[in-house]
Formats: sequence, structure tokens, C-alpha cells
Amino acid sequence: MRRLALVLAVLLGLIVPQLSVAQAMADLNIGASSLTAEGRDRGKPRPMDLRLVLDRAVPYRVFLVDDPVRLIVDMKGIDLTGIRPSDLFGHDLVPAIRWGEFRRGWSRIVVELPAPYRVTRAGQTTRAPEPVLDIALEPVDREDFQPRPSATAALRNLPVPAEIETPEAPSEGLVVALDPGHGGFDPGAEGGGATEANLVLTFALELRAALQARGIGVVMTREDDSFVSLERRTTMARDAGADLFLSLHADALPSGQAAGATIYTWDPKADERAARQLASRHERDDLMWGVDLGGEDDDLATVLMDFARTDTQPRSEVFAKFVTSRMALMGIGLHGRPVQKAAFSVLKSPDIPSVLLELGFISDAVDRANLLDPSWRSRMVTVLADSIVGWARDEKARKSVLRR
Repeated sequence: MRRLALVLAVLLGLIVPQLSVAQAMADLNIGASSLTAEGRDRGKPRPMDLRLVLDRAVPYRVFLVDDPVRLIVDMKGIDLTGIRPSDLFGHDLVPAIRWGEFRRGWSRIVVELPAPYRVTRAGQTTRAPEPVLDIALEPVDREDFQPRPSATAALRNLPVPAEIETPEAPSEGLVVALDPGHGGFDPGAEGGGATEANLVLTFALELRAALQARGIGVVMTREDDSFVSLERRTTMARDAGADLFLSLHADALPSGQAAGATIYTWDPKADERAARQLASRHERDDLMWGVDLGGEDDDLATVLMDFARTDTQPRSEVFAKFVTSRMALMGIGLHGRPVQKAAFSVLKSPDIPSVLLELGFISDAVDRANLLDPSWRSRMVTVLADSIVGWARDEKARKSVLRR
């Protein structure tokens, strides 16, 4: 009955908003978008690439203007409300970026460039689920620079930074549950003299400090080398009012079977061999304590929990995309299939978006060296902190649409 009551409470917050979702404008996936530069920074202008990842293709135009040199990107039917240019990966490669509404139905992105450039490529892929507007820029000499002849006409109604409302920080009130796997009498996987339990605890403590520095609330399922049952871990997250549950692991699989970071979302039908092997490792601890989370649910409760997951599951998958996109941009080694599904018990919660992140595999020498390297961990901490902030902003925008 407690399970049924919990699910009913979750559903009260889901049913009405889902019935009232209006058709929204196209959205920019800020977590997957980026501005990158080729080669090393030697104090000279470098070729750059601006990638804007959208949830659907939109009409656009691209051109350059002078005094100062700027790239202008106009897009029709896209909503940039609540997204800050400073959240774009690579924004610090140029003097300034700003955006806002250009005219009714159109938004404009203005990128101030460090030198004269020319557009060598501007195209939009229309493939679902994430069309990409890709703009390549190459530095040129001043005499070869070819901006629009009339900058004044081209920039009419240009958004001014001071006129763009600064949204409330998306991390305000956000609570993240960090779940370092294993612990206590269960060290998890072992390799090269290191244990999974200690490695993921070290990482989780570093990630907690980074999140708290950004004003994000954090609840830890364990803060030392102690054992916490799987059921207790999800209960702690729920009791703390967590908005996101992130379970951290660094498992072992037979040699050559897995390497690189991998993120898992819930799927009770997942039948991939590695996922089955990992599930048996993750869940053996509760069976030792007589806690069987795989028992039969009441039929009605099962149906209601499945319905609740129609809201939480897509949100978990969106977060997984934020993480893997940011990892790729930061050069973090990824598994060949970085986003996978599995029936891990810590992902079962119907009311909290939940993912399990294998930071790497302790059975792989390169992954193990990364996990022991403070500089690599620092990069991964930045990836996750940025991803959580980006996901929180996406959540806030989603909720604003639901309220309309």
C-alpha cells in the first residue's frame, strides 16, 4: 500500500500538466551545442566551428558584418528564452556572444569575432532526433574580408545584452542525489590494487564540492566506506526531495569487453550481455541482506508506476544526452555505445529521473589510470556539473511550457 500511495502522489503532479502541453517552438540544446577552435592557441586567430543542436530543423540565414567583426545567425521559430550565451561551450573563444528576439517569430545570435573571418560552410542537417546547424569559419586578411555592405540595415533590431532579461539561476533549489556504489564489506570491482568503492567515493566527494560551489544542493547516499542497501539509497534520495539521482560506478568486465564512460537508464527488458553481468554485480549485495527488489508488484501499482515513468524516463534520457555530449566535447573517452539501458534496481524509482554512470571500467588499464588521475577526475567533474546545470535549465523551460 505504501508503494501504491507513493505512485498516486507522483501521478497527481503528472497527469494534468501532460494533458495541457501546448505546441512549443523549436528549442536549442545548449548542452550539446558548442563553439570550438582548431589547433593550439598561439595568439593568432584559428578556424572555428559553431554547432547549434536543435530539436527540429528551422529556416535560417548566416552572414558577416563589420565594425566590429561579427557573425550573425538568424533562425525562425526558435525559442532562446532562459538560455544564456555564457552556457554555450566555448563561448570564451570570442570577445562576446549575445542573442535574443530579432523580430516576431525570429531570433538572432550575434558572435563578435576576434579578427576578420569568412564563412566556409553553413548547413543544417535535418535528421531526427537532433538536427544540427553547422557553421565553419576561417580567418582571412582584412583585404579578403567580405561583410554585408550595409551593417546598419543588417543589424536593425539587434538584441542588446542589457535588454535581455536574466533568468533565475536554474540551479536554485535544485537537489542532486549522488550515489557512490558499493562500500563497506562490499568493495565492488578490484583492479591494480584499487577498489571500485573507494574510487567512486573519491570522485563523488569531488563532484559534491563542485556542485555546492554552483549553489546546487547535494545528498550523498554514503560519505565514507560504509555499506548502504540499494533500497535505502533510493529512499534517501526521495526523502531529500532530490530532482536527479546519479549513481556512480567503475565496474569490471572480462578483458576487451568494455572500456570508456557509459551511462545507463532504466529498462526492465534490457537483455544485453554486459548489462546482465553488471546487474548481477550491482544487486548481489541486497540479496545478501535478504532484500529482494525483484519481487512481484501489485498489478495496479505496476501500471501506475509505468505511467509515472512516461514523465521521468524521458527526462533521464535527456540528462544522459547532456552528459555524453559534454563528455565528447571535453575529450572524455566514451564507450562505443555511451548511452545504454539496463534493469539496475537503483534506476527503478518512478518519481525521480535516475541514471547510472560507469565512469570507466577498473578492469581496463587506461580507464583505471584515468580514475586515479586528479586532472582527469577534475575534467569529468566539470562535465557532470555543466551537464546538471544544462539539464536543470532544460527542465525549467519544460515546466514553463507545461504551465501554459
